[in-house]
Amino acid sequence: MSQRIVSLILSLGLLAAGAAWAATPVPREIISDPKLDAKHPPRMEVVHIPTGGVQVNGVLYVAGGPGPHPTLVFFHGLPGNEKNLDLAQAVRRAGWNVLTLNYRGSWGSPGTYSFAQNLEDARAALAFVREPANAARYGIDPARLVIGGHSMGGWVTSLTLAEDKALLGGFIISAGDMGKIGALARQNRAAVVAAMNDNREALAGVSGESMTEELSAHAAEWSFDSVAPKLTAARFLILYSADFVEQDSVQLAAAIRRAGGGAQLAVTRVPTDHSWSDRRIELAALVVHWLRKLPARP
Repeated sequence: MSQRIVSLILSLGLLAAGAAWAATPVPREIISDPKLDAKHPPRMEVVHIPTGGVQVNGVLYVAGGPGPHPTLVFFHGLPGNEKNLDLAQAVRRAGWNVLTLNYRGSWGSPGTYSFAQNLEDARAALAFVREPANAARYGIDPARLVIGGHSMGGWVTSLTLAEDKALLGGFIISAGDMGKIGALARQNRAAVVAAMNDNREALAGVSGESMTEELSAHAAEWSFDSVAPKLTAARFLILYSADFVEQDSVQLAAAIRRAGGGAQLAVTRVPTDHSWSDRRIELAALVVHWLRKLPARP
């Protein structure tokens, strides 16, 4: 997200201090290549995911070994300049397939962009990896699916995890509450329009006005406060940083606990920026450690 969104949220007093942080031990997979399985080497596959009458672009990093492998589906942010592909590679070295995709109307995927369609595209990506022919072709274990996302992609992850109870779990990285931004538009529409205009690179068919209108119309249903009661039983990792959306993660964790959850919730704050620019190894370590703790089967 742009500096204009940072300024907007700071001006409305929505930044708060978080929890303490301690360095995480680095798993071997983060810094060491795996032993090659000549019969089943790792590979990269370009895929096209059907959604909304078009096929969006995706890349599937297939893990080495005979499989089937647990699989992560990862969602990028707004507009998605930080793709976190280094994280995808680290997760693959840890034995997971990783699917990344570009939503409709973003980064060359056909169609026009919208936040509602991001949620539809997330469901379509999960349908793609669950489809028996795709699962067989790419060595996917449909019973061990996890989702994750960064920034706005963390919002996509949260709302998707809340509705899809068959998922093994989900994690979010410096997630932004898009419902909250929609509510802010009712106080200062011009500022939100300007912020959206600053985040439209590589997005097709939208304007700052149309993006703001959509967020404002769905402010309540798309807020973290609304979704939290549906996440009480989910295996959920919240990773957040010292940035302009820090309080969004703090409030989401608190709302889940108020709703009676928390047993499956893990929360970590790391003192870095929104893109985790100087904590990339730390980020991968936190995610891989969490993935290792998930059950072998649901």
